[in-house]
Amino acid sequence: MMRCGWVSIAHGIAVTGFGAILFLLARDRFWLLAGAFSGFLVVAPVLATGLYALSRALERGEPADAQLLMRTWTHWGANRRTDPSSYWCLVRFGLLLALAGTGWVLTSAAFITLFAPVPISSPADFLRHIVIAPDHFVFEMWLTLGGVLAAPVFASSVISMQLLLDRHVTALEAVLASWRVVIANPLPMAVWAALLMTLTMLGFATALVGMIVIIPLLGHASWHAYRDLLDTAALPGRAAPGTRS
Repeated sequence: MMRCGWVSIAHGIAVTGFGAILFLLARDRFWLLAGAFSGFLVVAPVLATGLYALSRALERGEPADAQLLMRTWTHWGANRRTDPSSYWCLVRFGLLLALAGTGWVLTSAAFITLFAPVPISSPADFLRHIVIAPDHFVFEMWLTLGGVLAAPVFASSVISMQLLLDRHVTALEAVLASWRVVIANPLPMAVWAALLMTLTMLGFATALVGMIVIIPLLGHASWHAYRDLLDTAALPGRAAPGTRS
């Protein structure tokens, strides 16, 4: 993160700005806002793609700058005719994560609306009537439901986007590789998931300001987790964005 400088920090600023806009738009609908913020964990691997590209460039001794980010986000579209499998695998997987995140937002909103003892319209309401209410277990049930839905998504995506960026594989191959990594390393992956959730919640607790540092930190760390967890020597490499494979 320090080596990339502002290019890395810009990811955190962008997420913080988006979160602030979301809060302003839905501040009176906290039953929806709670699901939207927690659903952020589902789509985070897609948002961190630029950070993966920066870490990959540093690892290879290549420039890690704004031009690399532009090529990373645009070369898939430029290559969609000459290399359709490379383009669509990333887009397809990103859409699947977005669909999963949307599904959780709707499920969370419906759950809180149905089971909350009173209408929830603010963070104070959520804290008072859901989190610390002594006479029911809505918060515990909400967390359990979120965990049940998030676990397979986490197992499917923990190293998938990094692998799709780095190697010529299909979306299905990337998901299966991610599952194998989780099955082979259950305890480290559980700790990693807990770290991701804890640091993200810390970012939310600081009124999103902490996300400016937490997002690039976790993004770069996720790249190194992928490199440590998966042996990719036998997989065909993918050229740097904007170059020929």
